[in-house]
Amino acid sequence: MLLQERVLLEDGALLEIELDADLGYRLRYGALVEYANGRRRVRGRELPYEFRSVEQLRYDFERDVEAAGGSLGQGA
Repeated sequence: MLLQERVLLEDGALLEIELDADLGYRLRYGALVEYANGRRRVRGRELPYEFRSVEQLRYDFERDVEAAGGSLGQGA
C-alpha cells in the first residue's frame, strides 16, 4: 500500500483514498461516489472506468463528487 488516508470532511462525509504499488486504487466519498479498480459508482449507478493516470483519476473523481452534490472543500 503506497497511500491510505481517511478524512472526515466538514459536511460529515468520509473521504477515503487508497493507492497500491500495483496501480490498484479506491477513492470514496461517503455513499455517493466510489472509484475502485476499473469501475466507478455514482449515486448507486455503477459503470466501468478506464484508468489513464492519477491526475485524470483525481479530476474525474472530483467532478463526480461535485455533480453528486458533494464538496471536497476546495477553495474554502
